[in-house]
Amino acid sequence: MDYHHLGELDRKYVWHPFTQMKEWAEVSPVIITEGSGCFIKDISGRWYIDGVSSLWVNIFGHRKKEIDDAIKGQLDRIAHSTLLGLAGEPSILLAERLIRLLRKSLIAESRPPLLRVFYSDNGSTAVEVALKMAFQYWLHKGVTGKNTFLSLNRAYHGDTLGAVSVGGIDIFHAAFNPLLFKSFKSPAPYCYRCELGLDRASCAMACLSEMERQLEEHSHEIAAVIIEPKMQAAGGMIAAPEGFLIGVQRLCTKYGVLLIADEIATGFGRTGVMFACALEGVVPDIICLSKGITGGYLPLAVTVATDEIYNAFLGEYGQMKQFFHGHSYTGNAIGCAAAIAVLDLFDKEDTLNHLMPKIEILDRWLKRLLRLKHVGDTRSAGSMAGVELVKNKETREAYPVEDKTGWRVVLDVRDKGVFLRPLGDCIVIMPPLSISEENLTAMLSRIEDSIASVTEKPKENSAI
Repeated sequence: MDYHHLGELDRKYVWHPFTQMKEWAEVSPVIITEGSGCFIKDISGRWYIDGVSSLWVNIFGHRKKEIDDAIKGQLDRIAHSTLLGLAGEPSILLAERLIRLLRKSLIAESRPPLLRVFYSDNGSTAVEVALKMAFQYWLHKGVTGKNTFLSLNRAYHGDTLGAVSVGGIDIFHAAFNPLLFKSFKSPAPYCYRCELGLDRASCAMACLSEMERQLEEHSHEIAAVIIEPKMQAAGGMIAAPEGFLIGVQRLCTKYGVLLIADEIATGFGRTGVMFACALEGVVPDIICLSKGITGGYLPLAVTVATDEIYNAFLGEYGQMKQFFHGHSYTGNAIGCAAAIAVLDLFDKEDTLNHLMPKIEILDRWLKRLLRLKHVGDTRSAGSMAGVELVKNKETREAYPVEDKTGWRVVLDVRDKGVFLRPLGDCIVIMPPLSISEENLTAMLSRIEDSIASVTEKPKENSAI
């Protein structure tokens, strides 16, 4: 089918996420038909470096033979059977692998290990599971009143209503306020634009002190604190300072609330270690994993809890203590087979060790980029990075929203063969972990050229 006809059908029938469709209808869309390694190809035959891993999910590149083969092999047996009343071989094997990996990665003498895997379909549902699990845990323990949560400003935990209730990005979430349950918010560790008006060099992490104030006052109402460890991704690639994460866990312990780690974006090597919690020796009560779990192939998610939480749901049938939650495709066999292949690849290719030189390349580039006139801040955690563009570097004045500066940069670099998607005026960089040093260097050079070109010339109108 030709490009023009497909583009017409897209505009006529497809409603794209997080997209102003009025503007979308005014441009010619890039239609992807193929992928290979860290590249994607459009219908006209042009290749692009996939600079955001197809929205942070792709780890080992497109058309990875080992994952392809695992999916094909599973299809020869069975595609899906329910976990309601049945068990499934791939879901059993994957759960055991995940628990072994979590126990190896997340170690703290004073913290119980994560041992129980609950399957769902995507990051939002993994968070919904965690919230309901935490709430019902306290009920089964005989503790009443713990019916809300504490999260961070600028948090993003998904788009379903429970996940939005603990979110903190007004541009995404404010419209739905009448539908949401009450939750408490604590300042984000956004050192470049500190909510408390303080300087990182002397603030003594006052954002943690504010979290403690809220816990001291409201812990009797709070079932759990939920955070994105080390990097608030959708909130603007906000990298928490060292000590913040372990500080949150200590506060949870002190005030008797659970800790939920949302590692949807940060898990599976993105921060240079398998799970970001390991960077500060944190073992949460519940962890949410998705995105990279299948290498970007299929929707799959897990919510993993401690035995302490799991055991609270055990009882006689008539007590109705079971966890009332489930999905049609829970523990999908093809997704689980893909995820097992992904874990095998981490071992086979020694992925984390091979990632270190690429992280060093990225870190050096981020430091050098600060010399540009309109780069206000750069921040990263492992291979996850953000570049914040500002109108005035001295005053940190942001660009007007209507200038669409971030979008103009990514459209410019798209013409140079790199696909990115910004968060406002924060340029997000998150390529597949498997990207070569050569392709990474080429991508970063093109991004730098586009930032300089767009921010140092007069604004021209551009459609998203």
